Amino acid sequence: MAHIDQRPGIRPRASLGRRLDILARCSFPVCITILLMLLTQTPLNIPGQAALLPAVALCCVWFWSVFRPDALAPPVVFLIGILLDLLGYLPLGVGVFTLLAVHGVALSMRRSLSRRGFAWIWIVFAGVAAAASLLIWLTVMLLTLRLLSPDPAIFVAILSVSIYPVLAIPFAGAHRSIADPGRA
Repeated sequence: MAHIDQRPGIRPRASLGRRLDILARCSFPVCITILLMLLTQTPLNIPGQAALLPAVALCCVWFWSVFRPDALAPPVVFLIGILLDLLGYLPLGVGVFTLLAVHGVALSMRRSLSRRGFAWIWIVFAGVAAAASLLIWLTVMLLTLRLLSPDPAIFVAILSVSIYPVLAIPFAGAHRSIADPGRA
């Protein structure tokens, strides 16, 4: 179930409560990502609210892929990408491809980023968010066979970079407390 129970040593068998606690802590990143994606769809009458969905998805996948890659496996990112496509009215596969690319970049840079501070991770995310927004824009243009304005893609990139600290700071606290299976 979790890598916590695989350490050597003599322990009593985990109770049902402890196993449920480990399961809840391991599934926290996925659940909070999906919950935030659904919350972006509430009718708040905010100008540009539609851009919140891909921005939140990018921020969540980036953060949890860097800090808890075991909780956000590629099949889970695939399902989150399908949800992004369905909620954001994107052609099916655009969000999947983009989020899997962001996940792959985060995994490949994970070791070097883990030794850096928050500002460095944020700067790297800014580049990844710009590339992801460009990828979404180009893929939608190719799949719909229409020339689209790049303004929404630029807005999604700027919004993603802007809201990353707002999401990353509580996520970091959760990562050290309620989302840590080692504390179960």
